[in-house]
Amino acid sequence: MLAGIGVLALIGVFLWGMAAWISRGGADATERIAPSELTVGPVESLAETVEESGPLFFPELGTAIGTRSIVVDHTGTIAADGWRVYWAYPADRPATCVVEQIVGTRSFVDCDGREIDVAELSPPDAGVFPRVDGRETLVIDLRGATTTDG
Repeated sequence: MLAGIGVLALIGVFLWGMAAWISRGGADATERIAPSELTVGPVESLAETVEESGPLFFPELGTAIGTRSIVVDHTGTIAADGWRVYWAYPADRPATCVVEQIVGTRSFVDCDGREIDVAELSPPDAGVFPRVDGRETLVIDLRGATTTDG
């Protein structure tokens, strides 16, 4: 029985040592935990979805600065052009004032109960933007999400 307890103690010490070794040097975000890009999908079907049901809402994405919610909007008639990204809070409120989308519309309700249009949401940091790869696939680049707001 003592031998069994000794083996379990050795396994515990080994696992603790491995965890300490793996986490050395800080806790920087990794691509697996906080990806720098979000592949959304094919622009043709996404543009149709936005036209019929309003902007796309992505709650609680992991970014380099923590959890953020974003809204992806499309305007215009060309599916590969006209994409915009917004943080999911009003431009005149802090980041803690996350909005809720009114289903099937381009409108949102903020933490104060105000109804606002998608264009009134907070614009993202300079390095956060939509990109269309090969004029077919929408990708949101989140590498610039490096500062916290409000």
